[in-house]
Amino acid sequence: MNVDIEIVSFGYLHSAPPAAHLTIDLRHHFRDPHVSPALRNMTADDEPVRTVVLNTPGITELVDATAVAVAAFASGPSAGPVTVADGCAGGRHRAPTFAAVLADRLRADGYHVSVTHRDLHRPVVQR
Repeated sequence: MNVDIEIVSFGYLHSAPPAAHLTIDLRHHFRDPHVSPALRNMTADDEPVRTVVLNTPGITELVDATAVAVAAFASGPSAGPVTVADGCAGGRHRAPTFAAVLADRLRADGYHVSVTHRDLHRPVVQR
């Protein structure tokens, strides 16, 4: 496919969401690894974090639904990339995990996908 897809994961508590065609808010409906002291200082680069996020009921369905929405944007008449932003509270756990899984799904569907984790490197948000 000739359409490029840009995925940006971010944390709402760091700054405003990036501009996007589609913004997914993961803060309220999906398990937050931050609440577990053992996982709090880990990131989506760590398997235990990915396991908790990906075992949350509904997350797989949301990846599938987002992929369908991206395909709808990509099939539109205007040229240019489609940008998806997905955010959680701090941008270290849920959002980057979701972004990586969505990217894998979209690549399997034939899209060229780039992923940026805007806030993955930032310190843990104290809340």
